[in-house]
Amino acid sequence: MSGNPYTLPDSELERLLAEDAPCGDATSFALGIGDRPGRLVFRARQAMVACASEEARRMGELHGLHSVSEFVPSGSRLAAGDAILTLEGPAAALHTVWKTAQTFMEYLSGIASCTADIVAAARAENPDIGIACTRKNFPGTKAAATKAILAGGASPHRLSLSETLLVFAEHRSFLSESPAATLVRLRRLWPERSIVVEVADEKEALAWAGADILQLEKWPVATVAALRVRLPEIRLAAAGGINAGNAADYARAGAAILVTSAPYSAAPRDVSVSITAD
Repeated sequence: MSGNPYTLPDSELERLLAEDAPCGDATSFALGIGDRPGRLVFRARQAMVACASEEARRMGELHGLHSVSEFVPSGSRLAAGDAILTLEGPAAALHTVWKTAQTFMEYLSGIASCTADIVAAARAENPDIGIACTRKNFPGTKAAATKAILAGGASPHRLSLSETLLVFAEHRSFLSESPAATLVRLRRLWPERSIVVEVADEKEALAWAGADILQLEKWPVATVAALRVRLPEIRLAAAGGINAGNAADYARAGAAILVTSAPYSAAPRDVSVSITAD
C-alpha cells in the first residue's frame, strides 16, 4: 500500500523538534558552521514500509530547509539503500532536524512494516480478510501510530471508546437482561453502529450470536474453525496474540477480521543519514 493518510500538524512537529533542540544546535553554533549550506539524505538501511516521510520533510520546511529530488510517501515499500528524502539548507537547521526526523521515521516505519507483514500473511490465505490494530499504542502517540498502521495496510480497530460499541464481559457483569434484549436496546439507541461482543467460549458465542461481530479473545485456531462451522453467517474477529507468524492460520480458520496490537511493539526499521557540505 502507498499513499499518505494524513500528516501530523505543524504544532506537533514543532513540539517534537523542541524536545531535542529547545535552543538550537549548540555544536553548530560553537563551530561557526550554522549558515553554511549542506545536504541531508535519508535512506532505508533495510527493507521496510516507509512511514512519516511527510513529517520529516515538513520538519525541514519549518526550519527553512527544502526537499530535492528523492522523496517517497508513507506506505511505499523500500529495499535497503533506497532514498527516502533529501533536504538542503543551512547546516544548523540540518543538524536540528536530523535526529528527530530520522528517529520518527524509524519507529513509524517499524510499525508500518510489521503491519504490512501481518496483512500479507493473512491475505495470502484470504484476500478479503480485514486487519485491525487496537488502541493499545503508547499513550500520547495515537495519531502517529494510526498513520503507521494505515500505511501498513490495516485499519484502526477502535480509535476511541467514544465511537464504537464493543461489549466486554466487564460490561455484561452490570446487566440483568438477556443478550437478545441488550442487542435490541443497543440497535435502538445506536442504530448506525455495528455491535461487537467479545466472548470467551462457545457457550457465550452462541448466546450472543445476534451481534454483528463476535470477538474471540485468544481462542486457539482450531476453536475458531469449529465456531466458524457452527455460526457460518456471523463475522468472527480473532484477537489477542495475532502476529505475522499465525495470521495465516487464523485466516484459514475462517476469521473475517484479525485484531492485533503486535505492530506497536515492533522494532524500528533503520534509516541511514548522510550530511555533507555543498
